[in-house]
Amino acid sequence: MLGLDDVVAADTVLSEVDGQAGWLVIRGRSLDELAGAARFEDVVRLLWDGFLKPLPDDLGPRLGAARAEVFAEMGDTAALAPYDAMRALTARLDDDADLQTAIKLLAAPAVFATAALRRRAGLLPVPPDPSLGHAQDILRMLTGETPTIARASALDAYLVTVCDHGLNASTFAARVIASTGAGLVSAALGGLSALKGPLHGGAPGPVIAMLDAIGTPENARPWLEAALERGDRLMGFGHRVYRVRDPRADALKAAALRLSAAGSNARFALAEAVEAAALALLKERKPSRPLDVNVEFYTALLLEALGFPPDAFTCVFAMGRMAGWLAHAREQAMTGRLMRPQSRYLGPEPRRAA
Repeated sequence: MLGLDDVVAADTVLSEVDGQAGWLVIRGRSLDELAGAARFEDVVRLLWDGFLKPLPDDLGPRLGAARAEVFAEMGDTAALAPYDAMRALTARLDDDADLQTAIKLLAAPAVFATAALRRRAGLLPVPPDPSLGHAQDILRMLTGETPTIARASALDAYLVTVCDHGLNASTFAARVIASTGAGLVSAALGGLSALKGPLHGGAPGPVIAMLDAIGTPENARPWLEAALERGDRLMGFGHRVYRVRDPRADALKAAALRLSAAGSNARFALAEAVEAAALALLKERKPSRPLDVNVEFYTALLLEALGFPPDAFTCVFAMGRMAGWLAHAREQAMTGRLMRPQSRYLGPEPRRAA
């Protein structure tokens, strides 16, 4: 089937995406239960349990130490964009399949992406503080200042929300690579490369451009009407799998609302106006297509509020999704089976002798 829609390519205990019901389950726990309530480190442990051993009761200290180890391996990537720098530096890690490699890989996007962003701004990278939680230290390495609990909690909610999402394109890439017997670094690099594409992890950035262009709540409907008349896609709306509202959008909207002082923030008010106008227009113009808010829309709002530039949003996505890639890579490797689908040839037939 083209695009592999509805083809079951793997059995997993890690996550389930129900596009009809708008439901995301991570190892038996609903996203509603986890987002905003669980630390990222605890959800990582939930994902890795049984696949990477021996797991400590608290991954926090091990992950903090790994951030410091990874920082010590920093190289010069000043000429590269932040995502490319993050990927290039990650490729230098030893390609093993043990727990310590997995923890260093989990630390790598956080350390390398924030360092690349600071270098681009003409600032020195900030060394990690192993005593801090992962989300708190990411923001500290980005800004040079220890963040408030509210800001760290908002990033925690984001990392939890995006940590795993079924057999998406980047996770499938990671599983295919892991099935060959390659190490965790190779699988993670496959996931990082797939996530970069604008049809996958590279999508949230344009939401900010759309909000900037709209400018005020009053301009939302006329701007969106003009965009639809041109045949433009409304960024942050519609999803390949979800036929109803993306549950991750609700989780991130709640996190953004908490961060914006109960909705008093003007940017949040603009986003809500754009959301309402877009949903009304899409229902009027495309009544047969179930189009609702997806994870990209409130990802953009939340990460912008936390100080990340739009071209770094995919870097932050990778910080969370790395946990899922590594769990899937280990799950696939433990089957011992190479993933080898078939293709259908549509090219010209060879000339046959008479």
